[in-house]
Amino acid sequence: MLHWFAEYFGFPHLLNLVRYSTVRAGAAAITALAFGLLIGPRFIGWLRIRQGKGQPIRADGPQTHLSKVGTPTMGGLMILASVVVSMTLWMDLDNRYVWACMLVTLGFGLIGFLDDYDKVTKRSHAGISGRVRLVLEFAVAGVAAYIITRGNSTVLYLPFYNGPVIDLGPLYIFFAAFIIVGFGNAVNLTDGLDGLATMPVVIASLAFFVIAYLVGNAKFAAYLGIPHVPGAGELTILTASIIGAGLAFLWFNAPPAAVFMGDTGSLALGGALGAIAVTAHHEIVLLIIGGLFVLETVSVILQVFFYKRTGKRIFKMAPIHHHFEQLGWSEPTVVIRFWIISFVLALAGLATLKLR
Repeated sequence: MLHWFAEYFGFPHLLNLVRYSTVRAGAAAITALAFGLLIGPRFIGWLRIRQGKGQPIRADGPQTHLSKVGTPTMGGLMILASVVVSMTLWMDLDNRYVWACMLVTLGFGLIGFLDDYDKVTKRSHAGISGRVRLVLEFAVAGVAAYIITRGNSTVLYLPFYNGPVIDLGPLYIFFAAFIIVGFGNAVNLTDGLDGLATMPVVIASLAFFVIAYLVGNAKFAAYLGIPHVPGAGELTILTASIIGAGLAFLWFNAPPAAVFMGDTGSLALGGALGAIAVTAHHEIVLLIIGGLFVLETVSVILQVFFYKRTGKRIFKMAPIHHHFEQLGWSEPTVVIRFWIISFVLALAGLATLKLR
């Protein structure tokens, strides 16, 4: 909105700063952080009153989690509110890439909200049908993928390789939708401990802040041998908003958590990262930067696969963060060590920008 306002008047005086995406990105991060910290206490109090017993805690999970009974969920609404307020103020309203990514963020957030609401009201872990949820997710992701690819390249790029690999053509929409849905659910699976998903999302957003800026700049993209996507630099505003909103939420989600993100937040944030990666043509790099989320997902797939065929489990419990809890690691130990892994993987993903 402020960008449109400044542009309308010709970017006079100090409003000329609004012309630069880096300035608006910094302002967006501060706005989301401040708004999240401001509304946090009252919002969490409102959730406690509305939800009563809070998020259902699984009796067959780690016994240490039973102490979390009564903690409200749907804290992702606070994250989404912070992102929306920040983006409304600082985004370029004419940029379709941002609108496509926001469609995924809010669409997945709504799907997650419906799932959380069903769990809280029915006092059940089931939520809405998995099949229905996937259909809704692919519908949202498909529309966003179409918007992103319309008039844009459908070429697949690989890390450590200079130049395009293969043009997927119309199939790229299905590939992009799969990446968005897959990563949304990967973050959702990771969100099982206080702060476990929040900081890795912030770290991944920092990495994609850099990538979006470089991809959107023709000179930097040509120098690094990465795809240039005109207009993708505007996604720095979205990544910065996620960083600010994520840090504000972490203030209340740090152990012991006063509120849980819930599917409302985890699906939305994972989907947003997937959509950003698709827009920047760094889908495979996303699997490196978000390797922690991939590891969590693979652990669940392997556990289910082997248990159905052999009746035996590879891990004491899946996702894998629960396996380490069962080994005797304390929750803060698991969380902080996973944060370190996430940080290292983000650096490895950024290294692919030069190692081509």
